[in-house]
Amino acid sequence: MKTVDSINFSQKRALVRVDFNVPLDKSFQITDDSRIRAAISTIRKILSDGGSVVLMSHLGRPLKKLLEDGSVDTEKFSLRHTVQRTSELLGVPVKFTDDCVSDKAFQLSAELKSGEVLLLENLRFYKEEEKGDALFAEKLSKHGNVYVNDAFGTAHRAHASTAIIARYFSTEKCFGYLMAAELENARKVMEQAQRPFTAVMGGAKVSDKILIIENMISRADNIIIGGGMAYTFFKAMGGSIGNSLVEQDKLDLAFSLIQKAKEKGCNLLLPVDSILGDRFDKDANTSNADNMLIPDGWMGLDIGPKAVEQFCSVIRHSKTILWNGPMGVFEMDKFSNGTRSVAQAIADATADGAYSLIGGGDSAAAVNQFGYADKVSYVSTGGGALLEYFEGKVLPGVAAIGE
Repeated sequence: MKTVDSINFSQKRALVRVDFNVPLDKSFQITDDSRIRAAISTIRKILSDGGSVVLMSHLGRPLKKLLEDGSVDTEKFSLRHTVQRTSELLGVPVKFTDDCVSDKAFQLSAELKSGEVLLLENLRFYKEEEKGDALFAEKLSKHGNVYVNDAFGTAHRAHASTAIIARYFSTEKCFGYLMAAELENARKVMEQAQRPFTAVMGGAKVSDKILIIENMISRADNIIIGGGMAYTFFKAMGGSIGNSLVEQDKLDLAFSLIQKAKEKGCNLLLPVDSILGDRFDKDANTSNADNMLIPDGWMGLDIGPKAVEQFCSVIRHSKTILWNGPMGVFEMDKFSNGTRSVAQAIADATADGAYSLIGGGDSAAAVNQFGYADKVSYVSTGGGALLEYFEGKVLPGVAAIGE
């Protein structure tokens, strides 16, 4: 794997694709800077070599959320809001240009001196970015003479700045430290898993996790199913699930996954019971029931105590653990115990020598919320990208560096 360690950046201008798609509050203050923090070591390496850095990123989906007059909300989606925090973390003032392919932007990047950093404005102000437009990618490539992709969160997109742009750098292209770490940790699970290997799958919909479950059936010893998608399985088995979430068009698929797991000798565990709510609300009345016998008017919003005990026992006896998706509506305190308990069990197993990978998105949010982020082996920054990797797909942003 070619990383920034394989290049001396002295007198070179590195064009670095980062993922600064950070959450902002109503006053445009960053509420979680972890994605910026994740890019700092790569930037510092380039600067310490004596190079300069041009950073490019997206922020949100501005073309999907236009103002009433049809124009782009350049204030809400501006990367300007990340400049101060990036400067603080780097200890270097970060320059900013209010466009990514304007004459002014190219002038600023061309004038960068060794040790200086420039951040380009949001790439997604241009429709060409998400379309993977080659001319747009070629324009962007003029900002540097080395291309570094350190944005794992968008590695599954064949966008101009994540995949197409690499064509315009014959050999001078590599991964940043974050991308390298993400791939190394993902490969530990896919190619070097110690057994027993347990995949914990949660979230709302079976349809979101079909491919990863199918791929894991032939790889994992145990697959634990939690979250809203579990009720589609129980409905498929003829259970009464009350008002719980269900994908009616995926009942046959859910049943077939159960059969495939049996055929492959994979232990597919479904939660035997649930914590119920009489409505989807943090103040809902709660109850507990067997998942084949949920009464009308009630919905499963978390795994129950029997499921917690069973799941946590399997996790604590595992040597490799992949977790993607919460066990319930963990954002509501009444329905957070299942997800918190799974996080605790994964932390316990890790302390006993297991390798644990937390698969970005809601799972990463959960381990951060419950204080377990430093008690697991690795927390991924790329939910969608990691999911596609574990589905067995080729990630365009990764393949482009190897081409």
